[in-house]
Amino acid sequence: MKLAVFDFDSTLMDGETLEFIAREAGIAKKVKEITDKAMHGELDFFESLKMRVALLKGLEEEAVNKICMQLPVMPGAPEVILSLKNLGYKVVCFSGGFKNATVPFMNKYGLDAEFSNILHAKDGVLTGLVGGEMMFNDSKGCMLQKLQQLLGISEEDTLVVGDGANDLSMFRHAGTKVAFCAKPILRENADIIIEHKDLRLILERI
Repeated sequence: MKLAVFDFDSTLMDGETLEFIAREAGIAKKVKEITDKAMHGELDFFESLKMRVALLKGLEEEAVNKICMQLPVMPGAPEVILSLKNLGYKVVCFSGGFKNATVPFMNKYGLDAEFSNILHAKDGVLTGLVGGEMMFNDSKGCMLQKLQQLLGISEEDTLVVGDGANDLSMFRHAGTKVAFCAKPILRENADIIIEHKDLRLILERI
């Protein structure tokens, strides 16, 4: 058995979930500025997450769920998931984004698990608060180590794929590290660099 862990936003999905939601609220520019700083490692991920989610306060949860069901899938994502599973990998998604998006994706494309965050809502309206499994800079690395221990899978047999600074922590515990259309800080720490938006290219390199 082997383990493959993918980031979600701008990796399995073509774009940033928060930015798609922010367009609904008319605050896309503000959210993108914060996202860019976080993904380049210029802003602590936890702080950036809280700042961005606070801007979503007052949005209808139903509207958010509808947006998350229509997010664009990254070219090659369904094929690479299926191919890796056929090669004996457990395929998992780690996301600093939200279960509103990752759970439907998991169910549709056959991921073995997803770990992400929860947009808090009350009476069907977002409160601007967030909690969950992927809140901090080191969350992905910590969760990866737990999965490796639980499944009995070594670092050598672990493949990770991401695009931003908050993926660095899982890069530290994987034998194969793929930077996918990634920020410079992640490319500097990768074994494999993919510059084109086609996840199937990974299969040629592993």
